[in-house]
Amino acid sequence: MPRFFIEVSYHGESYSGFQVQENSNTIQAEVERALAIYFRLQVEATGSSRTDAGVHAEQNYFHVDLPFENEQVQLSLYGLNAILPADIAIKRIIEVTDQAHCRFDAKSRTYKYIVYQNKSPFLLDRGYHYPYRLQLGKLNEAAQILMEYSDFQTFSKKHVQVKDFKCKL
Repeated sequence: MPRFFIEVSYHGESYSGFQVQENSNTIQAEVERALAIYFRLQVEATGSSRTDAGVHAEQNYFHVDLPFENEQVQLSLYGLNAILPADIAIKRIIEVTDQAHCRFDAKSRTYKYIVYQNKSPFLLDRGYHYPYRLQLGKLNEAAQILMEYSDFQTFSKKHVQVKDFKCKL
């Protein structure tokens, strides 16, 4: 059965995170619901990562196996976006090999944290408003200390599927 990567972006304020959780609405639950409505079959999407409640993403991925040809799946983009809530968008759908895994085949991950000093209604839910003088020298000095490390097992939960905890910052 053909496998597809689904690239999504979302405004996560109304969700309890990325991956399905019992008794909570999530990005994955909404995407699976839209896929089920559009294709008229139950589809289990595998997420590339997890995000906490309220987190936004410019780019994140699922992979799904669908019993349809690539051309038919490509035509679903408009319909799927019409079904999804306004705060979730499928940006593109890419046919990949049957063994491709959106989590384990990812080459990198980027996280953006915004600290802003001047009040802005456009950054209200996308950053941290810190109206005081920033000591950038001290912040950069602290960030350099993190660059000395590559093993982040301490920050991981136990019994995970990864082979190691090495990260390049």
